[in-house]
Amino acid sequence: MAKKRILIKLSGEALSGKTGIGIDPLTVKKIAKEIKSAYDLGLCEISIVVGGGNIFRGKLADEMGIERASADYMGMIGTIINALALQNSLEALKVDTRVMSSLNIPEVAEPYIRRKAISHLEKDRIVIFGGGTGNPFFTTDTTSALRAAEMDCTIIYMAKNGVDGVYDKDPKTNSDAVKYQKLTHEDILKNGLHVMDSTAAALCNDNNIDICVFDMNVEGNIKRAILGENIGTMIRK
Repeated sequence: MAKKRILIKLSGEALSGKTGIGIDPLTVKKIAKEIKSAYDLGLCEISIVVGGGNIFRGKLADEMGIERASADYMGMIGTIINALALQNSLEALKVDTRVMSSLNIPEVAEPYIRRKAISHLEKDRIVIFGGGTGNPFFTTDTTSALRAAEMDCTIIYMAKNGVDGVYDKDPKTNSDAVKYQKLTHEDILKNGLHVMDSTAAALCNDNNIDICVFDMNVEGNIKRAILGENIGTMIRK
């Protein structure tokens, strides 16, 4: 049976543990074990996009008076740092992994080439995409949608940091927030639900890419999501 090709989107903050800043080695090891557990199912070819919010955020750029384009490049470099940290933790677990960067840093990561990335996936390697799209003004959500489309992924697993799905309002500040079990891409775009930015949602809609939003902080949830258990919110066309 042919393996399905998937993409996992991790927030940068998820790598920082409870502090929200920097990289917590124990947290990265825990995430790597979760990914390996999903990898060991043997059902999927796995690619990953990781954010950079634990290293550099837009709010900090505003406070420092840094222009948007420069701030975005700094964030892209942060995603490469996170990708390398995750790669090392996965390889410590004997999972063959490649980091590919849209920014040209050949000393630390392979340049992103679509056909090469597909070749790695077909050889059962996990591919981590760093450096965003390589352009400012695009988020790592858009990177996820773009790479998923390029890799012919059927689904993006949005592994959220402490949020177990999509709600009609912020569940952290509203006790009456209602969780959605199922949504369409159009629901996301029309209702302005904060799942991913509108560019990313439109890309997923245009390319028939499903999105599963779930809480990655629950042990075993990445594996459960891939097995199709009802643990979050499913978004389909």
